[in-house]
Amino acid sequence: MGVMSSLASNLADAPMPVSVIKTGEFITLTISPRLGEEIPALCRRLVTQLRESAATPLHLLIFGNTRASTATLEMLRKEFGGVDWPITWVEGAACDGGLIAGIHVQAFTGGVERITFGGRVVGSVFTDGGARQCLVGGLTPADQTLSRAEQARLVLEDLQRVLAQAGFDLADTVRTWFFLEDILSWYDDFNRARTEIYSGVKFRTGSLPASTGVGAKNTAGAALALAAWACRPLGKNSGAAEVASPLQCPAPAYGSSFSRAMEIPSDAGSHLSISGTASIAPGGKTLWVGDVRKQIDLTMDVVEAILRSRGLSFADLTRATAYFRHAGDAGVFADWIAANRLAGMPVISAQCDVCRDDLLFELEAEAERKI
Repeated sequence: MGVMSSLASNLADAPMPVSVIKTGEFITLTISPRLGEEIPALCRRLVTQLRESAATPLHLLIFGNTRASTATLEMLRKEFGGVDWPITWVEGAACDGGLIAGIHVQAFTGGVERITFGGRVVGSVFTDGGARQCLVGGLTPADQTLSRAEQARLVLEDLQRVLAQAGFDLADTVRTWFFLEDILSWYDDFNRARTEIYSGVKFRTGSLPASTGVGAKNTAGAALALAAWACRPLGKNSGAAEVASPLQCPAPAYGSSFSRAMEIPSDAGSHLSISGTASIAPGGKTLWVGDVRKQIDLTMDVVEAILRSRGLSFADLTRATAYFRHAGDAGVFADWIAANRLAGMPVISAQCDVCRDDLLFELEAEAERKI
């Protein structure tokens, strides 16, 4: 059986393409197109799930071809009667050739405040786990005449301005997602720009934010797009905290300014947010160059070790994103899912370049640790 036919067979047996996980008032929804499903039907299913959950969207992270963005957003506005929440559109091509790979939704059944910047809603503020929290999405630098490194600095400065509107600081940031166009040509410049900005910040957790950085275009045509999560505790025991990776060194050891994972408070326990994880040795070198199957195996071992360190397993995942340098390699990951009897994993598979030219696969994940 070929790679793509193997993928189709495995996906046909999975209970996805929708996962709705409720933890207290916080809801994580992952939805992927059914075989042959058009954009209007996909959007209607999304709306139905949110209405059934009586939930207000906090942030939508959409992976799909940018040429599908206008039709998708128009359909969402029609179905919802308007869109007043942050949306981050990532050109992460569907590995099965479709226009949309999938949509991750974070939603909340309690009160939500919105933050507007540059004439549109880019942030949602809510209180969960004894902490005020903020999800920001769809930030892109307004001045695209700047160098790519300067655009990276600008978007982080804009994040600080957005957070300040709701009483947060950049120091409250616990999780970021960076989607860089043509990442392999300027990832070192990006890292230097991020490190320079972060060097002047005393993060509330005492640790750098968890993060994902992959290659993808955005609908604004900017050098990068940013989404972020900030958390400001209301009490002494409601702060976020870094979680180390048992099988890898800290990322700053090889020049990347992020933490491997971060635990964020929730009313039902905590969210574990695992950074983009790939086949990297404890010393920082790429392992299993050219062998996607072994890169996937090692990556999943690393993610599992982080989960186990917090008393969790893959069964506790609320969402995940698998990034593939080559779309055809998604079938290898589908084989791994089938072999490990995890057909219900709420994962979106998207074609995006990883931050090194010898890395073929990366996975980020979110999980819930209940009280």
